[in-house]
Amino acid sequence: MTRFRCNGMDVQTGAAPMSRLLDVLREDLRYTGPKEGCGEGECGACTVRIDGEPVMSCLVPVCQVEGAEVQTVEGLAQPVVHAVQSAFLQHGAAQCGICTPGFLMAAAALLDENPHPTREEARVALAGNLCRCTGYQKIVDAVVRAIAKEA
Repeated sequence: MTRFRCNGMDVQTGAAPMSRLLDVLREDLRYTGPKEGCGEGECGACTVRIDGEPVMSCLVPVCQVEGAEVQTVEGLAQPVVHAVQSAFLQHGAAQCGICTPGFLMAAAALLDENPHPTREEARVALAGNLCRCTGYQKIVDAVVRAIAKEA
């Protein structure tokens, strides 16, 4: 039995210890925000935060989150919509939506550490996330303007 907090709630799962966190989140806990893009930690679509740090949940065995705080994109809007979510909407930073939850989680982690990132800092923080639709310009615009309230 693995016990952890997910989006502020205590949870436990009887999943096998080496089950991927991504599968436990999606199939057992029904948090479908994290997506499986590649299953190899290359695309970032499955990004969640574990104890505040962005990680690719397809690479994490659920046993490694014992006692940790896990946040999915569903938890990002609690209790109100996060500034980066609003900025993504205002700047048209999402298209097909597959990569968006991962980008939001990576961006939120950056903005918690640095509320006024430069474009280069935003690009570096988002480098583990791939998008096939947007060309990244609008995503970077949204991130650098989110906390600055220029969104």
